[in-house]
Amino acid sequence: MLRLEARATSSASAAWLSPVLALTLTGITGAVIFLAMGKAPGVALYLYFIEPLTSWSGLSEVMVKAGPLILIGTGLSLGFRAGVWNIGAEGQFIAGALLGSAPAIYFYQSTNPMILPLMVMLGVLGGMAWAAIPALLKTRFNANEILVSLMLVYVAELLLIHLVQGAWRNPQGWGFPGTRMFPDAALLPMIVAGYRVHLGTLIALTVPFIAWFVLQKTSFGFHVRVFGSAPLAARHAGIGQQRMIWSTLLIGGGLAGLAGVMEAASTIGQLMPKISPGYGFTAIIVAFLGRLHPIGVLLAGITIAVTYIGGEGAQISAGLPKAVTGLFQGIILFYLLAFDLLTRYRITRVHSQASAS
Repeated sequence: MLRLEARATSSASAAWLSPVLALTLTGITGAVIFLAMGKAPGVALYLYFIEPLTSWSGLSEVMVKAGPLILIGTGLSLGFRAGVWNIGAEGQFIAGALLGSAPAIYFYQSTNPMILPLMVMLGVLGGMAWAAIPALLKTRFNANEILVSLMLVYVAELLLIHLVQGAWRNPQGWGFPGTRMFPDAALLPMIVAGYRVHLGTLIALTVPFIAWFVLQKTSFGFHVRVFGSAPLAARHAGIGQQRMIWSTLLIGGGLAGLAGVMEAASTIGQLMPKISPGYGFTAIIVAFLGRLHPIGVLLAGITIAVTYIGGEGAQISAGLPKAVTGLFQGIILFYLLAFDLLTRYRITRVHSQASAS
């Protein structure tokens, strides 16, 4: 009989090597899958992982896609390190997009330059407000934050559909669900002419470095690290559990809301029923692939963004189904969790008493 036995110590190098091994095995598994589908494995893997990085246009699209993943993943990683499991970033992303887009929808003819800063502020507040619900229920009634935050995703999705098909529907949109197009003053400026990289992308690339500084150089970051690694010792040291739950959930929700409003105010320019391709859920993979470290999250966000852009190109060039992108992301997470398990535990054989006698 086999059982898992905890290792006395965990190797830091093994922890950082596991994402590399997970990506390598994902590529090998993908090759087998493509071969079973009757596709040339080398060509399909090239389209997925290499071609998006071979042109400035592809690189710009990767960075645009990586922005929301990096923002949300950074916020989630702080909570996960503290043992606070916010699984509802998708709902906080939508809530931030909803509240942040309100000024652009109600003042659709505005040319006031202050409308964009107002939208960003409201987007952050919207995500924080949505995250405050599981924080309140967790600290007051000990409700499971995983279930509460996850269920709120579907509430946010239904609210978005209700508004874009109802009160916020574009009266000149020929009945299609969606709001009016945002005015120019409410759109994030593009950085390079001819490409879709915008100001929000630069903000997203900056946030992990700020998060790293907070984690390594501030007392709050020290509290997060201690609370996640030794919660009992943290409580004895006076680090309050309720404060940690509130702060990490609000930070995660605020960054998710920021990602939501910037997505609406950049490449889309309006609210639509499917404003997110699942950024909030994919960012969970990003957080773990990045080892819950802000700089690791930055690199992981770019890596996962490559699979999004590569998947879109592979649909056109090789006729591969869209679902393969989600399959790749799921395989990455599977291998990553498997290697994490093996770095913390070893498999040992236990002899039963019957066989021993």
